[in-house]
Amino acid sequence: MTAEVSRLTTYTRSGLTFDVRDEGPIDGPVVVLLHGFPQDSSSWDRLVPYLHARGYRTVAPDQRGYSPGARPKSRWSYRGSELAADTVALIDAVGVGKVHLVGHDWGAGVAWEVAALRPDLLRTLTALSVPHPLAFVRAMVTSTQGLKSWYMAAFQLPILPEWIISKTVVGQKVLVASGQASELARRDLDALRSPGRLRGGLNWYRAMWMRNPKPRAVRISVPTLHIWSDNDTAIGPKGSELTPRFVDGPYRFEVLRGVSHWIPDEVPQQLDRLLAEHLSG
Repeated sequence: MTAEVSRLTTYTRSGLTFDVRDEGPIDGPVVVLLHGFPQDSSSWDRLVPYLHARGYRTVAPDQRGYSPGARPKSRWSYRGSELAADTVALIDAVGVGKVHLVGHDWGAGVAWEVAALRPDLLRTLTALSVPHPLAFVRAMVTSTQGLKSWYMAAFQLPILPEWIISKTVVGQKVLVASGQASELARRDLDALRSPGRLRGGLNWYRAMWMRNPKPRAVRISVPTLHIWSDNDTAIGPKGSELTPRFVDGPYRFEVLRGVSHWIPDEVPQQLDRLLAEHLSG
């Protein structure tokens, strides 16, 4: 007899408790979905019904800084090794063996790192918007990516970014200008008003300078799908062009024409079709 599979509502690691949305067919192949900034697991709401209809079970956590029980104050707590370890602990908590891992924005950065360090946990990797981390670093100094990433430097300032995003209309205007629908921008900004959540999200940026530029493993061996959209105001094409240099396994690159950075919200049906081909392959 096999052990009964149960739903996750939370999981714990190192004294932190993470909220999880565990939905879809309980016995289906598991797709772990990692959100980015300034979003949470609700950013997958428009995609998951398609995945459920195809028989997949989706597990979407509110990551470190976003779950109320997982908001450490120190920026050191948001270094890359900790973020990746959170996802490894989630996969272990699901307890079904290998999973499909999908990440968007910062979630893609974490997904790349998990795939590099723990390929034994993954069936496939899908990275939305953000290229391989070392490809992104090289793009910063060889293209206009550095200019596009101006906000990463601005977020290093103490207190001021929190005040501007939470107390003024600037955050709403920036998100809408980047292509996000106004009602979804309000959804994400309203959620950031939870105590400590905005600081937690910004700490991902404030800790990025603590990341090891040469992690122990950088090569990607699992089947990988990278999707970039050409109306992305934050991520240019150069990093995606460089990404194949770091992927040894089967690799596919797709460009979504006329689509903004907010891929899961904006074109969930198109994303579902690409995922269906990748996950089943």
